[in-house]
Amino acid sequence: MLLVVHLEYHRKVTRRELFLRSAAVLAASRMQGAKNRITKSNISAITDEIGKTQADAIAFAKQYGMEWVELRGVPETKKNFDSLPEAELRQHAADLKAAGLKVSFLNTGLLKFTWPGMVNPRQRPETDAQKAKRLASEQAKWDSRLTDLERALKAANILGVDKMRIFSGTRVAEPDTVLPYVQKTVEEMLPLAEKYKVRLLMENENSQNIGKSSELKPLMDRIPSKWLGFNWDPQNAHHLNELQFPDGYKSLPFDRMLNAQFKAVGLLETKETLPWKDMLLAMQADGYKHCIGLETHIFDGTLIEKAHASMQIIMKMVSELN
Repeated sequence: MLLVVHLEYHRKVTRRELFLRSAAVLAASRMQGAKNRITKSNISAITDEIGKTQADAIAFAKQYGMEWVELRGVPETKKNFDSLPEAELRQHAADLKAAGLKVSFLNTGLLKFTWPGMVNPRQRPETDAQKAKRLASEQAKWDSRLTDLERALKAANILGVDKMRIFSGTRVAEPDTVLPYVQKTVEEMLPLAEKYKVRLLMENENSQNIGKSSELKPLMDRIPSKWLGFNWDPQNAHHLNELQFPDGYKSLPFDRMLNAQFKAVGLLETKETLPWKDMLLAMQADGYKHCIGLETHIFDGTLIEKAHASMQIIMKMVSELN
């Protein structure tokens, strides 16, 4: 009789332990899921495409409960943030801080031109004088690339942002042939990036040698430095006729994706709409924890209207992610 009671007691304890263990596993799973969830706290937007002034852009961000903004140009002056004098940078930084906003990403145009030795297959016909002027301008940009980089890095430090965009040179006929050139050029920039503690993010841009999603991994494999990551813009790759989901997404070196961007045409009902809900779910499942910024990029006079429409879609989508 005692043996039966003992066995029965042991069976009850075991069931209880199993229940508690299962509950603990479920709770841990839910906590992990919460940590990996993409919410509105991951959403950002480029200020020069959500407001006619920087103050307007700040009001836009506050309207949608955003914590982050991306910077590129000052909306009312069109001057690039990375070229502003220190006093102006500090004032903008103070304005953002007062509004409770942080800067997720500094969009610069660094290296977005035809590099010496590269040939742009889409170059428009030009006279000898025009060609000479263009080549001189491109050479000057090339010669000042590290000086321009350091100025931008200093701006990033003042603005409190630790991620900054770079490009890979005007797209040539066969981009893979210039990959070693792109590698060498980026590697020359990394000591400065490390000095200022700002990660350089290569953007895949359809006018550039790194344009497709599938073109990011070869560069990342060549440069394993933690000071280089990438900004994923699937709309840019879409313009190069690359299927973005699931193919383009699966080709990404996911652990190096430190920012991503929406465009309005990929969110609104257009022929260029992308399956953003599916992409966000995939990013969430893979543990993405950085920001995704809205680059509205509409040039028909409805920029601000489309910015609001796009942000409403974004906020609805992230609220529905499981």
